[in-house]
Amino acid sequence: MSRDASSRLLARRSFFSKLGVGLVSGAAVGAVAAPAQAQSGTGRFDAAHHALDDWLEQIPGKHRYIMDAPNPDGFVSALQFLNNYFNINQNEYGLKDGDLAVVLVSRHLSTAFGYSDAIWAKYGKPISDRNSVLDPKTKQPPTANLYRDRLEALTKRGMHIAVCQQSSRGYATNMAMATGMTQEAVFDEMKANLLPSARLVPAGIVTVNRAQERGYSLVTSER
Repeated sequence: MSRDASSRLLARRSFFSKLGVGLVSGAAVGAVAAPAQAQSGTGRFDAAHHALDDWLEQIPGKHRYIMDAPNPDGFVSALQFLNNYFNINQNEYGLKDGDLAVVLVSRHLSTAFGYSDAIWAKYGKPISDRNSVLDPKTKQPPTANLYRDRLEALTKRGMHIAVCQQSSRGYATNMAMATGMTQEAVFDEMKANLLPSARLVPAGIVTVNRAQERGYSLVTSER
C-alpha cells in the first residue's frame, strides 16, 4: 500500500472512532436526561379537599397546630402542651390567641373526654371498662369528665376539639349494652352532650390527615 493510501485509511479510522465516541456519549446523556424529564412532569402534589373538612379552613389564625392524643395517659400532657403553645406565642411572640388555629383530636381511648359531665355521670362505668380510666381520688370509674375545666379553659382561648365519631359509636355500643338502651339512642344522647367547641368528625385519624393537608402542624402525645 502506498504512503498516500495508508494516510487516507488512518484518517478514516480516526474519523469513525471519534464519531463512535460521540454516539456513545450522546446515548449516555439521553439515558440520564430521561428520568429527570419524567420526574419534572409529575408536578406538585395538591391534596383533594372535601366539604366535610372545610371547618378546618374556617378557624382563623396565622399559625395552624393540631394535637393528636389517642390515649388517656397522653391526654393530660397534651393539655399542658397546648396551654404552653398559647402562652409562649402570647408572651414571646406577641401574638393573640386569635392568631392561632388550634385543634385537639379526641379519638380512640381518649374519645370520651370530648363529652360533658352528663355523659360521664350516667355512663362512667362502661366508659371506664373501655378505656381503663379511674378517678384518681376515689379509684372508681369517674362520674365527671376529669379534664372538663382544663378543656373549657383552652376552648375559651380558641381551641377546637375534633371528636371521633367512629370511636364514639364504639363507646355507645358498650354503654347501650350496660344500660339496656339502643346504640342509636345512646349515640344521639352523646351528640347532644359534646363539650363547647367540640364537633364530631367522621374519624379522628382521618382528621389528622386532612388537617396536615391543609397546613396544620401535627404533634402526637402518647404520654
